[in-house]
Amino acid sequence: MSRRPPRILLGVSGGIAAYKAAELVRALVREEAEVKVVLTARGAEFVTPLTLATLSGHPVATSEFHDPPSPAIDHIDLARWADVLLVAPATANVLARFARGLADDLLSTVHLAFRGPVVLAPAMNPGMWEREQTRANVADLEARGVVIVPPEEGFVACGDEGAGRLADLQRIAAEALIAARRSRSMEGRKIVVSAGPTREAIDPVRYLSNRSSGKMGYAIAAALEARGAEVVLVSGPVRLSPPWGVERVMVESALEMREAVLEAAGEAAAVVMAAAVADHRPSAAPEKKISLPKDRGYALQLEPNPDILAELVQARAAGRLPAKLLLVGFAAETGQATAKGVAKRRRKGCDLLLANDVARAGSGFDVETNEVTLIGPDGQPEPWPQMSKRQVAERLADTMEKWWRR
Repeated sequence: MSRRPPRILLGVSGGIAAYKAAELVRALVREEAEVKVVLTARGAEFVTPLTLATLSGHPVATSEFHDPPSPAIDHIDLARWADVLLVAPATANVLARFARGLADDLLSTVHLAFRGPVVLAPAMNPGMWEREQTRANVADLEARGVVIVPPEEGFVACGDEGAGRLADLQRIAAEALIAARRSRSMEGRKIVVSAGPTREAIDPVRYLSNRSSGKMGYAIAAALEARGAEVVLVSGPVRLSPPWGVERVMVESALEMREAVLEAAGEAAAVVMAAAVADHRPSAAPEKKISLPKDRGYALQLEPNPDILAELVQARAAGRLPAKLLLVGFAAETGQATAKGVAKRRRKGCDLLLANDVARAGSGFDVETNEVTLIGPDGQPEPWPQMSKRQVAERLADTMEKWWRR
């Protein structure tokens, strides 16, 4: 496993607290981090590129454009280089642009291209910090997994008093280093994630399926990749782009998903079965479209699909898969989800299972949030509060790491 220093990309935006960025760079370098700096045009009004370049040992990036012209694409190169993106100070303007996905300067384009952990340390006038627009932007960012190091109480440059001062530099550095370590904590591990629905053909035109959007599985794949894991995402038909750095294998039916998951699981450290795999499929799918008078009914003969999670458990027990393979299942239920999840985990024999009631608001298919209950080998339910699917994914990743540290 690589022992290189953590790579921290520090964004410095235009607030009076920007002068503290020099000491923050020194604090990070003292902790043996490698630091590169992106300095905004307004940030350069408070601290010079030369100061930050001298302290970091790297040229400071200030613009997407080079003079003389260069084929390098800075925002992509910097996004790929960094383990963590830290912005200190993060002005109200930066919070708003990051929350809305704007990309109108080097720092915001780096943010949009970056797929690892983001740490923001806001600093601004207390009135600006308390405004409902700022609070909404902070909530949006936190829902996406961004770490916010909140400002401290005290007097600010304009003479006002309240929450707005940049947080203690040692605290900011510590949060950045924690995030940087997290971004590499799963290096060397291959993890298979299944996501989305399956489609079971009735004929060449029609199929049986379900309402799964794949958002939960894709969020899990992104969170694991951001921690350095080699992720294979076995996906049913969805309208989602693959997370950056993730190998995606597209499948259609439950049988195709079974084959792809079992093939990828051979050298894996974990398999997370987040897909909504159809329990049954039509016994026979004719090669031509079924045509019947509209006033006649039609009966479908169904047969069971393979239970992929149970088969993984059996293959592990038989020695066909690694003995330490961590197996995680999902149970989407309607009513009594926790009790059904406890029974399902016991029946299938997986290590961990996340159960949720898809009939509840904010916990169903094709929404941005989820509310799950974790069930482990002891059978004791651990309810998680409703949160964004990315936050659920991060908490699951934390749980998987604790499992490996046992």
